[in-house]
Amino acid sequence: MPVMSCVFCRIVAGAEPSQTIHEDEHAIAFLNPAQATRGHALVVPRAHHRDLAEIPVETAAHVMRAAVEVSRRLAGALGAPGVNFWHASGETAWQSVFHFHLHVVPRFELTDLTPPWTEVVHPVESLAGLAEEIRGWR
Repeated sequence: MPVMSCVFCRIVAGAEPSQTIHEDEHAIAFLNPAQATRGHALVVPRAHHRDLAEIPVETAAHVMRAAVEVSRRLAGALGAPGVNFWHASGETAWQSVFHFHLHVVPRFELTDLTPPWTEVVHPVESLAGLAEEIRGWR
């Protein structure tokens, strides 16, 4: 059921303008007005799901399939030698629109985006306790 206070639901419903570049029965993709790089697109499920905690696995799989198609289309049409997928679930992860979505960002140069984290490499052995904690969660 669309949530009409949600901008992505309004785009899906055709009540908000967008530049749609892909759609199927499960997902829609449109250009992000805030272009991180030329062609930056958002892929959203047609049904409203807030984030990873709420989206059914099957729906997430449909969104990922659409994102793969969109990434191929962007790379081919724009000549992008690389593509990043980006997802944020929750405010602390920088989610700003609370309708599940994937960013598909064409990459043209190593320097057209800055990584959001540093690449500190931890010795594998030092991660054993963390791995155990994660494996034990139910």
